[in-house]
Amino acid sequence: MSKRLNSIEIKKINRNNIYKYLYQRDPISVQDIAYSLKLSLPTVAQNLKELQEKELIVETGLFESTGGRKAKAIAYNSTARYAVGLDITRNHVGLVLIDLSGNVLNNSRRQFPFENSRDYFSGVGDLVKRFIEDCQVDTGKILGVGIALPAILSADKRTVSYATVIDFQGGTVELFSEFIPYPCTLSNDANAAGFAELWGRTDIQNVVYLSLNNSVGGSIILGKNIFAGENQRSGEFGHMTLFPNGRTCYCGQKGCVDAYCSAKVLSESTNGDIAEFFKQLKRRNPPQTQAWEEYLSSLVITINNLRMNFDCNVILGGYVGAYIEDYLDQLKALVALKNTFESKADYLQTCKYKLEATAVGAALQQVETFIDSI
Repeated sequence: MSKRLNSIEIKKINRNNIYKYLYQRDPISVQDIAYSLKLSLPTVAQNLKELQEKELIVETGLFESTGGRKAKAIAYNSTARYAVGLDITRNHVGLVLIDLSGNVLNNSRRQFPFENSRDYFSGVGDLVKRFIEDCQVDTGKILGVGIALPAILSADKRTVSYATVIDFQGGTVELFSEFIPYPCTLSNDANAAGFAELWGRTDIQNVVYLSLNNSVGGSIILGKNIFAGENQRSGEFGHMTLFPNGRTCYCGQKGCVDAYCSAKVLSESTNGDIAEFFKQLKRRNPPQTQAWEEYLSSLVITINNLRMNFDCNVILGGYVGAYIEDYLDQLKALVALKNTFESKADYLQTCKYKLEATAVGAALQQVETFIDSI
């Protein structure tokens, strides 16, 4: 019996390795898969047949002949499954539908103020169902719904252990899943966004992600894995002390990074509209120009502190990160002046997801679970 189980496990490992190999590459031949994974051609062929029967892979054509028969080009099927991601904020719900590649196929953002009430969770369920209906996809192909929250979660990611931005301390994933007819998972909002930024990248293993939303957060990713910390509180960069006895933060402490680097610091001059702030900044409007210069002085200190602590790439995301690319050279020059060891700040990058990165990251965690299960 144990021998039979062992062979089943080996078969599953081979199938998973083959699928992941395809996932990370452009279309490739059966022969190349066998050679790279050191598997026999019959083993690869049998596993590919099973994956094709499940519509998880597709034949995309033929490679040029090298003297014999043309080899078939095999690729994973990015539209075999879909996942939904939610970004729950104090005042809004952002929704995305992604495919297995992490491509955003549809997105929506609705004003929907958070309430720790049954009516609220029922309403979120209705939003999800209507959103999926509008997307016009086969509901049987939806893996689940990832839900990102501005909160610290328990180690099993099923319960909120700390929350001040929204009134949800002690809340559980079941409060959402009662009204959402798909598997649900919770994630911290900044961790989800950082996870999305590294998805599919092979050039970076370690990164600090600084989320510059209406509250400042972040995530630490080491070896492409989120470092959660002993108490699931790592990456709370918004509550590092920037200026002792400085401005009061929403957490009650004084001088926190959040009080100086949140998106609200900028958008308060444009009635909460961050896009309008950057529009006025491009026009060199004096109030926005002065606010930007003050903001940069605080952001530069924060970035330099992160570089000194972690000595890895730093990615800027969130509402501000989505607009900061036009000012990246200016920011790099300022950060380099603060650095004791480096004359350049080439480690500094802007986010690749300019829209709904948090929701995408929450959805991608459903995708990751699915890929690992194949």
